[in-house]
Amino acid sequence: MRDYIVRFLIAGIMALLVSLLFITGSHSQASMLEVQADNLHWRWPADGVITDKFGTRQGKHKGIDIAGEVNEEVFSVDDGFVEKSYFSSSYGNVVFIKHGNTYVTVYAHLNKRLVEEGQRVKRGDLIGRMGSTGQSTGVHLHFEVHQTEWTFDKKYAMNPEEVLGTAHLGEVVQAGTVNSGANAMEAVSRLEEKDKEMEQAMPVVDHSQEKTQYVVVNGDTLWSIAEKNNLAVEELKNLNDLQTDLIFPSQVLVLGSKK
Repeated sequence: MRDYIVRFLIAGIMALLVSLLFITGSHSQASMLEVQADNLHWRWPADGVITDKFGTRQGKHKGIDIAGEVNEEVFSVDDGFVEKSYFSSSYGNVVFIKHGNTYVTVYAHLNKRLVEEGQRVKRGDLIGRMGSTGQSTGVHLHFEVHQTEWTFDKKYAMNPEEVLGTAHLGEVVQAGTVNSGANAMEAVSRLEEKDKEMEQAMPVVDHSQEKTQYVVVNGDTLWSIAEKNNLAVEELKNLNDLQTDLIFPSQVLVLGSKK
């Protein structure tokens, strides 16, 4: 009788352990699905045509480019708050939006910024208008996604297609959707009247005119930078619209065009 009770207790304990493992596994699976589903509602930030993708230019292009018309509406891809909204010599008019503790999205080369630092935004809110400010070769939105935070070296940059869906060069995208099949046809229909203007606005990459740059580090002076790059100080100031000799670490200076 005692052996029977012992066997019964062991069987009960084993059943309990199996149940706990099943519950834990189900919970983990649910968490994974929740994380994956979290990004499914991200929307494309603007209407336009994909003209450049993540990882091009020898891996230095850390976003995607969407070409369109001047003042085309640009939207937040998800809920968040505006971390930065300012003019940058490289990004031009740019907006950074923080989405929880997971992502930061960057909207660059805007003609106009319509949100301010600290402002909360919802998915689909209008945050700016497309332009060609900063170091840009044509009217387009340069869009980046960074995990956790944006850094100067962009070490946390990720391919926006991982959260927006796959898009190909020359593909028409529509704000709010990932375009394929019927969605692509709908977007083409919406943009049909603007097609000729959009083609003219699409950036044409002329590598002979690409500008070389230099990032200022501690101890640099305009004179030392000019000397290292065979430039006159005044020439360097003119290239960067500098009124004084004052420069600061992490500042990006244009040195001229590649020959």
